[in-house]
Amino acid sequence: MLFNSIQFFVFFLAVYTLYLALGHKKQNLMLLVASYVFYGAWDWRFLSLIAISTVLDFVCARKIDETEDVRRRKLFLTLSVAGNLLILGFFKYYDFFAQNLQALLGRFGVAADARFLEIILPVGISFYTFQTMSYTIDVYRGEMRSTDRFLDFALFVAFFPQLVAGPIERAKRLLPQVLSPRPRPTLQSFSEGAFLIFWGLFQKVFIADNLANLVDPVFAADPPYHGAHVLVALYAFAFQILCDFAGYSNIARGLGRCLGFDIMVNFNAPYSAANPSEFWKRWHISLSSWLRDYLYIGLGGNRRGAARTYRNLIITMLLGGLWHGAQWTFILWGAYHGALLVLYRLARPVFSSEPDFPRGARAGAIWRALRVAFFFHLVCVGWLIFRADSVDQIGAMLRALFLAFPTDGAIVRHYLLQMAFFLPLLFVVEASQRRTGDAAAPLRWPAAARWALYLVMFYSIMLCGEFGDRQFIYFQF
Repeated sequence: MLFNSIQFFVFFLAVYTLYLALGHKKQNLMLLVASYVFYGAWDWRFLSLIAISTVLDFVCARKIDETEDVRRRKLFLTLSVAGNLLILGFFKYYDFFAQNLQALLGRFGVAADARFLEIILPVGISFYTFQTMSYTIDVYRGEMRSTDRFLDFALFVAFFPQLVAGPIERAKRLLPQVLSPRPRPTLQSFSEGAFLIFWGLFQKVFIADNLANLVDPVFAADPPYHGAHVLVALYAFAFQILCDFAGYSNIARGLGRCLGFDIMVNFNAPYSAANPSEFWKRWHISLSSWLRDYLYIGLGGNRRGAARTYRNLIITMLLGGLWHGAQWTFILWGAYHGALLVLYRLARPVFSSEPDFPRGARAGAIWRALRVAFFFHLVCVGWLIFRADSVDQIGAMLRALFLAFPTDGAIVRHYLLQMAFFLPLLFVVEASQRRTGDAAAPLRWPAAARWALYLVMFYSIMLCGEFGDRQFIYFQF
């Protein structure tokens, strides 16, 4: 299994101590070894998959760069994309498609004896596959040159802070930071990195894991469900998954910052979005931008009329849902968000415009707040689809949510009071980050406010943090 929290930080401190004493080339070699040790601690056998993807894309990108022949360039691009998707598809989707194909054939009276392999899903395979594949595509498009430094490229693919759950870095951003000497870590960069690690840990063990204790019993229960219970569980899950995933991304960014790397921002206050287009510019930015640049635009984007634009949006979001896992619930979640994007484009004049309020800016702010609140509830419906264990559970919970709302008020108050305990600091820090555009904005607070924040975070983690064996949600993807 992957390192637990204490093992990981001991591992990082050992790596960091040695890292500071080395020159650039030796730093990269040490980070590559550390990254393979880190991943191999989960299951050393799957190191071969990272190695295969690395060799495949390194060779294909070099071959693309060495020739101007269009057919040869397309051949090596196809080899790269097909090889990566074949590995990903086999390990992640074989049993899913075999099971559904068997069921489909059964409807036509054909008895198929499917061979289910029950393959272990390699942790992080969706992340590093998309990361390495984008490199070959960028070289093919002429947006960057290939590198002839194999070990440095291998580090780009396997860089341990963001290897298992992103962000999905582009070679255009991360590879130059690997190839060129990085600035020596300073006290400021270390402080910013340490804060991001501390903040990410707080988001995970204090907010996300405590909210999971509110969410899991509702989704583990058998129907019939009570609508109000489902609603408050959805509120809790919305912030659980945000803090769980954003917490990991912040830890990854913090680790990278301490080492002199600038890892991209993956979340930017997504629940302040007023429409689906804005939401996907704020939520899981590394994946949504990947799907936009390599899939949506590749399908034609919005260049060929409204009908094809809507088709491209639906296809992109369906595949984005499937990226999360081999379950119909994820596919339905992708379809739901695709439908929201299409409906938003159809109704954009209503949702984008702000009425000419007689009282000016204040009324305009109220109008936006109403739109944000409305869209947040649409997102929560999507989280029901995402979190549900089955399509049947989705149907039962939706019926409860819209048709069976009366319930015991004491339980609802219990849920809401617990959420009110866990969430306020998140809103305060996010507001400061959003206002300044700086993820480390609290470091610029007055000393008294800054140290009050540190103390609250520390005691919240130590007194109320969940330190059980609860992995990050996105490790399963």
